[in-house]
Amino acid sequence: MFEAKPSLVTPAVWQIGALCRAIAEALDARFNPVVVRGELSSFSRAASGHCYFSLKDESGQIRCAMFRRAASSLDFSPREGELVEVRGRLGVYEARGDLQLIVESMSRAGQGALFEQFLQLKAKLEAQGLFAPERKRALPLLPRAIGVVTSLGAAALHDVVTALKRRVPHIPVLIVPATVQGGSAPGELIQALSNLYLLTQQGRGLEPDFVKKITKRGGSTVPCIDVILLVRGGGSMEDLWAFNDEQLAQTLARSPVPVICGVGHETDFTIADFVADLRAPTPTAAAELVAQPQQLWLGALDATAQRLQRSVSRRLDQQNQRLDLTASRFGRPSALVGRARLRLSNSAQRLQLASTHFVQQKAQGLQRLALVFPTAAQRGLQRQDERLQRAALRLGLLDPHLVLERGYAWLSTPAGAGISSVQQTRPGQALRATLADGTVDLTVTA
Repeated sequence: MFEAKPSLVTPAVWQIGALCRAIAEALDARFNPVVVRGELSSFSRAASGHCYFSLKDESGQIRCAMFRRAASSLDFSPREGELVEVRGRLGVYEARGDLQLIVESMSRAGQGALFEQFLQLKAKLEAQGLFAPERKRALPLLPRAIGVVTSLGAAALHDVVTALKRRVPHIPVLIVPATVQGGSAPGELIQALSNLYLLTQQGRGLEPDFVKKITKRGGSTVPCIDVILLVRGGGSMEDLWAFNDEQLAQTLARSPVPVICGVGHETDFTIADFVADLRAPTPTAAAELVAQPQQLWLGALDATAQRLQRSVSRRLDQQNQRLDLTASRFGRPSALVGRARLRLSNSAQRLQLASTHFVQQKAQGLQRLALVFPTAAQRGLQRQDERLQRAALRLGLLDPHLVLERGYAWLSTPAGAGISSVQQTRPGQALRATLADGTVDLTVTA
């Protein structure tokens, strides 16, 4: 796993099958194997012996398939709604693009005291964030040295050393032995890892005897460890129990460099697998993940050298062409002057034509305006005169004398205050009535 760098290149177009396979490989590298607890739903056994069902809980469900080989090892008859725990591998059924869990074993939930302890510790460490994806680190592309923690008598050591010698014989490999099974194994594993952590600082702070013990040829120079492999072969849960230790998990979480855990076979899993930066299905796979083959790098180096040579040759050819062209130009300076004069003359002609055309366009525009202006002005004056006449008519209709000419009168006091109600009059009061042709003085009698 290497950290991808952002790119501005347009992404490739995927074929559906290839995309499904890529998703399946990503799921396998990130999660597998997995243990899932849930309620059986839609359980059915096909004529072929394969079992198909779903596991569900309050928040979700997942499709499962259990093939005949694994189904034949069941020691109980699964029932609808039963709470079970299954061990298997996540994958993608390419024909439908469905996520499914290929079940390799199934048991009723809660079986086994060790498994219960495992689940409790797993939940505790997961709550502490030791399994969080964001704390996982990418493997170094070219490690300066590789540290290996395992038992000297384990077959896993031979597999790892053989794979590293075949793929990267030029990279130093430092082996720190530790017991990988039994009551003392967790403490020895923790001590071995702690010693390797010091080697990530190029040996500073190590005891001299330890440095001499693990340094090739007994020298005093200790290479800087860039990645650590924690490996052992397969076995039962009891055999692998040393890798389910809480203190070992905390030590792995404190590692200053990426740790690859390759413990057991492909179907085995431990707490160390979840805490490590990367889980390998086998010890050999752990070695292959951290060691790109030497021939691959040599081939890439050859390809790079060839590209560099071709690039230099092309560059030299281009520069030679430019040199020849420059020499030909300086050899005939009069030709350069003639071409420059021709360009200048062409530019002057284009400028003169453009200015003449612009002036002609503006003159034509003025002529069109002179033709339409008198008519437009006359129509504007007529519209304004009609508006004035309509306004005068509306204003005349509002003249109060028109009302008085129809026989009405306007009552007011001699001072000119209008009278609009009998409540404003009293007997003997002097009033004035305004008629259409004059005024009349009146006196209120009653």
